[in-house]
Amino acid sequence: MAISVVMPALEMAQETGKLISWLKKEGESVTKGEPLLEIETDKAVMEIESPGDGVLAGVKVQPGAEVPVGRTIAWIVRPGEVPPTDEAATMSGRKTTAVAAPSGSPAAFVSQSAQPASPAIKISPKARRLASERGVNLADVRGSGPGGEILASDILAVAESKAGSSPAPFESGSPISRLMAERTIQSWTTVPHFFIVREVDAGALNDARQRLTPEIEQSHGLKLTHTDLLAALVARVLVKHPRMNASWTGEGVHTNAEINIGLAMAVDDGVVAPVLHNADKSGLREIAAKRRDLTERARGGKLRPADLAGGTFTISNLGMFGVDAFTAIIIPPQAAILAVGRISDRVVPIDGHPGIRPMMTLTLSSDHRVVDGARAAKFLQDLVAAIGNPQQWLG
Repeated sequence: MAISVVMPALEMAQETGKLISWLKKEGESVTKGEPLLEIETDKAVMEIESPGDGVLAGVKVQPGAEVPVGRTIAWIVRPGEVPPTDEAATMSGRKTTAVAAPSGSPAAFVSQSAQPASPAIKISPKARRLASERGVNLADVRGSGPGGEILASDILAVAESKAGSSPAPFESGSPISRLMAERTIQSWTTVPHFFIVREVDAGALNDARQRLTPEIEQSHGLKLTHTDLLAALVARVLVKHPRMNASWTGEGVHTNAEINIGLAMAVDDGVVAPVLHNADKSGLREIAAKRRDLTERARGGKLRPADLAGGTFTISNLGMFGVDAFTAIIIPPQAAILAVGRISDRVVPIDGHPGIRPMMTLTLSSDHRVVDGARAAKFLQDLVAAIGNPQQWLG
């Protein structure tokens, strides 16, 4: 039976996706889970895996095309099988099987077969909202979606054309920057943040990096960073503080079974937070290798949906940019995010006398619905102790 390859929805508000490239040629064999195509969404360029085993056939869309979510763009068929030529006829009378994404991950789906097609919606909810915000008369808009459906991009095009040569009151920005703005507003206005700040002596952390770097570089060709060490320490301290690793679901607190550390990374026009899964059970070499791989693919726009899914706690380190301290905004549904400043020599009291030590500022942002001040303070207290003696925690 032919398996349809559809344009997936990787974001809740996503209406279309742009096909960047096919990673397999029509007529080539593919296996389930093998990278099949690259698409561009509001977040990044991502690889999409094949929904099944077979042969890629019936490719309907070429690179560069903007495709509505849910539209069939190709088929996976058995050797010798002819792909369906009429999607509507093929869909009729079959069940739809949706492959659900893991909890906390972007929504994506593929359809192995489908229900009878429902009537087309002429305007999407997002487009209707934009039309109201921009004062666009729907009678002036020609829909570019299936069946003439009006999409958000159609509203924006009309709004921009009406602006004419007048100076734009704002810069619309890239899809990633717009999505960042929406998510930041959502988090800041709906999550009750509170902040705890600690100064920590990073001397032992520096010593651990200096001691472990030569071995890891020589044996695996990896550069060990302070972020690698912090990710490993944070994950191990979270084992003692499961509430800091929990999530707010809207109905209450959900305790996460895994400890998955997100690492905030700057990319063109935005920030992404790919995830180190099961970081508490990963060694430093494994963490360093995974962090390097995620960083390279994030900068190249090659992150996969699974790379961004399932984070339970995030670290944002701006120390490499010379930032002393800052506060970070929580990524829902996570309960906390740790902001890390640079390590710099400062005069501090040592046994009652002034001395110079490499100091670092940590700022913990927490969701007050999930943790209270005492819980957050105890977690940060244990983390500071771990940074002061990383060998005890990392071996």
